[in-house]
Amino acid sequence: MRQPIEPGTRLWDETGLVTFSLTAAAAFALQVMHPAVGAVVGEHSVFRTDAIGRARRSIASVMTWVYGGEEALTEADRLRVLHAPLKSTVDGVTHKALASGPWAWIILTAPYAYETGARYFSRRAFSPADAEAFYAELVQLARNLHVAEKEIPPTYDAYRKYFDDMVDHTLVAHPTAYDFLAGTRRVPPPPAMPRALRPLWRIAMDVPGRVQYFVTVGTLPAKAREILGLTWTDRDERALRALGSVVGRVLPLLPERLRYFPIAYEARRVERARQALRRALVRRPV
Repeated sequence: MRQPIEPGTRLWDETGLVTFSLTAAAAFALQVMHPAVGAVVGEHSVFRTDAIGRARRSIASVMTWVYGGEEALTEADRLRVLHAPLKSTVDGVTHKALASGPWAWIILTAPYAYETGARYFSRRAFSPADAEAFYAELVQLARNLHVAEKEIPPTYDAYRKYFDDMVDHTLVAHPTAYDFLAGTRRVPPPPAMPRALRPLWRIAMDVPGRVQYFVTVGTLPAKAREILGLTWTDRDERALRALGSVVGRVLPLLPERLRYFPIAYEARRVERARQALRRALVRRPV
């Protein structure tokens, strides 16, 4: 059954954090390593020319899935309509955006991304019980997004086996994945940016691009890095863990408006107001 994500869930508490973007890139890289997803995205996405715009739209959509209430289900329906005509033919094989398995894989990279984000960038690590409970929330999200029931592993342990099998036997070194990683390292300027300002853009985005590329590579599964031919040393791992430790300590100290993306912040603010109203109604004189 499709139903909006409720306040008080871990999805509600953590999806909207700005650190979501740190592991969202690794999830996208995993998605486009799937031959079908990579083919369709490679042909139809604008991530090569409008990376910032695509990222903003994608993040806003994900925030709507979790914080939008009934609008979350409307957004899921909109995505299905948007993707329905998208397809790509490679070597005589036609790949469709809404094919059951590839569509499921796009959504089912989320548990891996969340767990990895918690491991590196949060002080709230996953226990086995946490992982199982959180996976149940993500199953609901998958259902909301029209993932076929047959494609959803029933338990977290089954999911881990599914995920490992996908990495071992389905994912490939797809050209779209390399294009995406290159765009992560050297973020293209927005299409509307005047040419005169583009050199300044490249300078301004050099360090953020280096950091995002580093984090993206580091948060990929080791086998995925192997498939793509990416190097990752023990020194790199220590540096990523040090960065994650700093992020995990600093983030809770920031005001909520800075910790969360705008949609998430507003949803949480409105929910607090609703709770305050309920308390006032309970305490009203009768």
